[in-house]
Amino acid sequence: MSSSTSLNAWSDALSGFTIGGFPLGLIIVAAIPLVFIALYALTYGVYGERKISAFMQDRLGPMEVGPWGILQTLADILKLLQKEDIVPSDADKFLFVIGPLVMFVGSFLAFVVLPFGPAFIGADLNVGLFYAVGIVALEVVGILASGWGSNNKWALYGAVRSVAQIVSYEIPASIALLCGAMMAGSLSMQHFNVVQAGPYGFLHFFLFQNPIAWLAFIIYFIASLAETNRAPFDIPEAESELVAGFFTEYTGMKFAMFFLAEYGSMFMVSAVISIVFLGGWNSPLPNIGGLELNAMTNGPVWGAFWIVIKGFFFIFVQMWLRWTLPRLRVDQLMYLCWKVLTPFAFIAFVLTAIWEIYM
Repeated sequence: MSSSTSLNAWSDALSGFTIGGFPLGLIIVAAIPLVFIALYALTYGVYGERKISAFMQDRLGPMEVGPWGILQTLADILKLLQKEDIVPSDADKFLFVIGPLVMFVGSFLAFVVLPFGPAFIGADLNVGLFYAVGIVALEVVGILASGWGSNNKWALYGAVRSVAQIVSYEIPASIALLCGAMMAGSLSMQHFNVVQAGPYGFLHFFLFQNPIAWLAFIIYFIASLAETNRAPFDIPEAESELVAGFFTEYTGMKFAMFFLAEYGSMFMVSAVISIVFLGGWNSPLPNIGGLELNAMTNGPVWGAFWIVIKGFFFIFVQMWLRWTLPRLRVDQLMYLCWKVLTPFAFIAFVLTAIWEIYM
């Protein structure tokens, strides 16, 4: 059999496959930009943070490497790849090496259940939301291993702070997401998108269907800032107190892996909040009169566009808050979690249940 005949046979075989009602070939072609979008979001999150902070402080930010400094992040990556990988002589070498790897893996495993469109989902688990919440907790293991294995008091202080913070804020965050699960009637991430679809766009989103959803939405967003160690909850890496926190002793690509994990987690929590409360890959545009805006802006490619745009918006808000709000003290952090967010999360849970039963 000739090579051209073999290619035609494979093409005919693939053309018969569909996922979510869409041809496999279309899905593969449309998924390629998603890979680059993910790489851009994680790699150029640093560039975005520098530019946003510069504009807020009336500075220019990166300007020298490439037009508007867009190649500065690539230059930094090349620099980190070439830097010496230093391991302190008194460190626990196994924990020191495995820490950033565990944190990096834990940050990106949640992407498996994030639906980027009707057909773009790695695994449509019936407990996808539970998986996304649980797998992120793996970062705690990496942080604790890094802090303890560094044999540095600043790193250990930062690790202990981070573990206490993440474990504490998991509670109100999880309860807030359970409110969304009750509204959807499922833990499947794909199902959240399906039940929020409709011709009236954003009016079908949970945030605009149920008034209690606003409370759960705000609670989860605040808790997600603490889970990703973002300001004003960046206590584990407080530069003025702990040098750099749990990654004080790290250099080179191990140092870069912490930042990749942080920006990966930022996009993950932003995507989750978009899926649970803001329709996920559904278009927010309604059909108005004879203008079918919603119908024209839905589909596999449009779905990927909407989920990415919504995710980027919340990443921007996270960066905005970092350069706006002062850092909390440890006691204020715990007070907010246990005496404010957690009680209100339980209230939102009960009110959501009552709303879903009687309304």
